[in-house]
Amino acid sequence: MQHLDPDRLVLLALSEEQQELSETDHLAQCAGCRHDLDSLREVADLGVEAQDLRDLPPPPEQIWRAIEADVARTREAVTNPAPPVGLAGRRRRAARNRPRWLMPVIAAAAAAVVAVAGTVAVDRFTGRPATEQVMARATLTPLDTVPQAAGGDARVLADGQMRIDVRNLPLTTGFHEVWLIDPDDLTKMVALGSLTGAPDVVLPVPPGTDLNRYRLVDVSDEPHDGDAAHSGRSLLRGTLTS
Repeated sequence: MQHLDPDRLVLLALSEEQQELSETDHLAQCAGCRHDLDSLREVADLGVEAQDLRDLPPPPEQIWRAIEADVARTREAVTNPAPPVGLAGRRRRAARNRPRWLMPVIAAAAAAVVAVAGTVAVDRFTGRPATEQVMARATLTPLDTVPQAAGGDARVLADGQMRIDVRNLPLTTGFHEVWLIDPDDLTKMVALGSLTGAPDVVLPVPPGTDLNRYRLVDVSDEPHDGDAAHSGRSLLRGTLTS
């Protein structure tokens, strides 16, 4: 059975055009085209629901890496398919033929949804600038008295800010504060600001701060006592490297 044209399915999924009688009959008989149309409609629905979202935290780095790896595997499977053998081979080849054209169709549908929603940049959804430049970073590890599941990441950005990602910090009746400390003199430190409860926070680095000196990133547990000094209860630490 011949499948419906991919571009036509995109238009139907976006409700840009009405189904013709012949298309309705075809969809009633063709499970493959029905599945593809339903998938494209899900993409369109997600785009409509997402257009009003604001200030979302950026997804973890491992999510981007997983997406890139999956795209690479799909491209390899399409470029170098295994040779089919007999009837089973023909069935496998037929199963592969749909992803061959469906991948660009899904991408086109997503682009169309973005355009319909009035979205002009990816960072509207992720909160992360596409050109974010990292000047230095540190892996934050828990101190001995802190549960080993705690951790995080600190990145110094070219615009003079620091992005802090943390996870599994111990609960506090106060708040969590981020510091830059001179590892050669632990009494020398600069307070950057407090975490807000979100897993990802961007804090300004005071102008003129020497990150070659204040290269130790510290996350502490601070009480609401009105004292701006470090409480002495550090939870995470890591050293900045370029």
